[in-house]
Amino acid sequence: MNETILEDVEALVRDEPAGSKMELRLWLRLLSCSNLISAEIRRRLRADFDVTLPRFDVMAQLHREPDGLRLGDLSRRMMVTNGNITGLIDRLVEEGLVVREADPNDRRATTVRLTRAGSTMFRMMASAHEGWIHELFGALGPVQVETMLEDLEALKLSAAAKMRAGDDK
Repeated sequence: MNETILEDVEALVRDEPAGSKMELRLWLRLLSCSNLISAEIRRRLRADFDVTLPRFDVMAQLHREPDGLRLGDLSRRMMVTNGNITGLIDRLVEEGLVVREADPNDRRATTVRLTRAGSTMFRMMASAHEGWIHELFGALGPVQVETMLEDLEALKLSAAAKMRAGDDK
C-alpha cells in the first residue's frame, strides 16, 4: 500500500475519539512499519548487492534446504505463482547462483538449490541483512522487543484460529 495513502488513513483514524478504532489504528501502524522497513531493506539490497528482495527471499528459502527444493514447493513457501518463481530462478541460474537438477524421486519434477557461489553470496547478504535489521530496530530495548514478539505471536495465533474457524463455515 502506498505510504501516502497509509498516512491519510492514519490521519482520519487519529481524529476519532480516544480508544475508538484501536485495532484499525494498530493494523495501520503495523502496515506502515512493515512498508518503511521493507523499503529500506530493498534499497540496501539493491545498493550493496544489486539484488532484489524477492531474489534474496528465494535464496533464503534455498539456503534452508541444502538438498534443494522442487519449484512448486518453493512457490508455495514464497506464496507466489510458479511463473514468478521460474523467472527468478532463470536469472539466478544465469548468474551461477542456483542450479536446476532432475528430482531423483520424480523424473517429471525439477529441484533447485544454491551453488557454492550462491551460498557464499547469500551468507554475505544475510549477515548484512541482520545488521540492517538490528540498526533499524535499534531504538527498541530488549524488553520492548521481547514484549512485541510475544504480542505479535498472540495476534498471529488468534488471526490464524479465526481464519481456520471461518474455513469451517
